[in-house]
Amino acid sequence: MPESSADAAILTSVYNRYNNDSHGFEHFAAKLLPLMDPNFVSVDVTRPSRDGGRDAIGQYRVGLDNSHIMIACALEAKCYGATNAVGVKELSRLISRLRHRQFGVIVTTSYVHVQAYKEIKDDGHPIIVISGADIVRILKSTSQTALTSAVFVTELQSTFAP
Repeated sequence: MPESSADAAILTSVYNRYNNDSHGFEHFAAKLLPLMDPNFVSVDVTRPSRDGGRDAIGQYRVGLDNSHIMIACALEAKCYGATNAVGVKELSRLISRLRHRQFGVIVTTSYVHVQAYKEIKDDGHPIIVISGADIVRILKSTSQTALTSAVFVTELQSTFAP
């Protein structure tokens, strides 16, 4: 979770914007990945229901120019409050949906419970965790405007609209 009150305010703005719009948060998370790493070359949000347990499916490019490969990934997006951790159940669901040679990405406005994170690491699951503090770092590194909460909410609505 963010350590400074300014960063916590940014994350609160994200949470407040998407708390009652889970599909909107899925679009936000999908657009966040290429901001974090431009090698995410496509991330497509799945339909709201009957999505096979994945909120989005993406492609990650490894290599250069004509000598590259694409690796598929599955994204799970959880817009949770600051005190509601992503647990073993949510991560097990993502892990069970991964196909051969695929990796997973969990994006959450909160954090991953220590037991769930330990299982990811101990079992060597190919999962990238993007927690609340990571979301703030990504947004701050890519924002062209000052991230005051009023400006930021307006920017969220225009930049990350589905």
